[in-house]
Amino acid sequence: MISIDSIALDRIRQSTPDGGDVWFLSGALEPRDSLRHLPIDEARFTVGRKAGSSLKLRYKTVSGQHAVFVLREGKLFLRDFDSTNGTFVNGERIQGEVVIDEEDLVHFAEAPFRVLRQSSPSQSAGTIARNVCDEALALVQFDRMMSERLVRPLFQSIVNVSTAKVVGQEILGRGSVFGLESIDAMFHAARQLNLEVELSELLRWEGIRVGRDQPGRPCLFVNTHPKELENVARLVESLAQVREMSNQTDMVLEIHESSVTNRHVMCELAAAVKDLGIDLAFDDFGAGQARLAELIESRPDYVKFDISLIHGIDQAHPARRQMLETLVRMVRDLDICALAEGIETSTEAKACLDIGFDLAQGYFFGRPAPL
Repeated sequence: MISIDSIALDRIRQSTPDGGDVWFLSGALEPRDSLRHLPIDEARFTVGRKAGSSLKLRYKTVSGQHAVFVLREGKLFLRDFDSTNGTFVNGERIQGEVVIDEEDLVHFAEAPFRVLRQSSPSQSAGTIARNVCDEALALVQFDRMMSERLVRPLFQSIVNVSTAKVVGQEILGRGSVFGLESIDAMFHAARQLNLEVELSELLRWEGIRVGRDQPGRPCLFVNTHPKELENVARLVESLAQVREMSNQTDMVLEIHESSVTNRHVMCELAAAVKDLGIDLAFDDFGAGQARLAELIESRPDYVKFDISLIHGIDQAHPARRQMLETLVRMVRDLDICALAEGIETSTEAKACLDIGFDLAQGYFFGRPAPL
């Protein structure tokens, strides 16, 4: 990996018309090479296989003189040199000269690079280099993760509180590429590229694909991202595809309570998933405001009570425990299954049993793990 020190960054800034913006390319110089972070430090920055190119790529599909970046009046332009296999910006083959924006994905034939720009004068050069490189690394890795489906589903047990028997598993996701191992890191990168929905769909698909044929065929709880509720038709279509692939595994779709803001949308979704043979769950119930009206109207099959209500319930003030008992009783009176999330001790599990919960989940019963 190339490091960029403060002297180099100062030199790069001086080469730009306004002395402030620093452009980078992040990608690999040859197949199976490690990612590198390369400053565009010339007014004409050429790309190709020939010696003397500002960026010399060792891909057979890249032309000898493939393309050129031009820095002009504070903007970055890209022109293809009539290359054999083309230059693509965000998946579209370019003709003539085009303006490049930060975070654009550029392919020189099969060689992908992410474009980043740093224009903040308030940070030290060393911090700028580190932040820009880390950001570029994450974004290029995200493209690779999505195209090669490099995610790993983990499964956390959901048990019957009375018997401790496993009745279901929640599907959770992890990345298999450096810098994007955690769910937070994956969705942080996805948010910058406006690909949260696509990532959520990938995690759901891979989780069902891996978990569908387990012994005992436990019910699989799958998650949604709040942005998926902005397009219910697309969400239902993706669920139909997963249902077709699932080998008739029992499934529960989890909707975060904060997403339950439109009663019409929720009723439409509840009817659609019922037609697909999929149950519905409200997740993290009580983390914000408990949306009781939506709960009554859309009638989910499960309500997952947030860990903030469960943590330390065995030692809680009687008023807090009474409040939780009232909520659980109300949910069960609606023929909805009450599930306690985040149980970490045997005494919390016992308290949840006494309060009246049907199901439970948490580290006490098992941490998320691969099959």
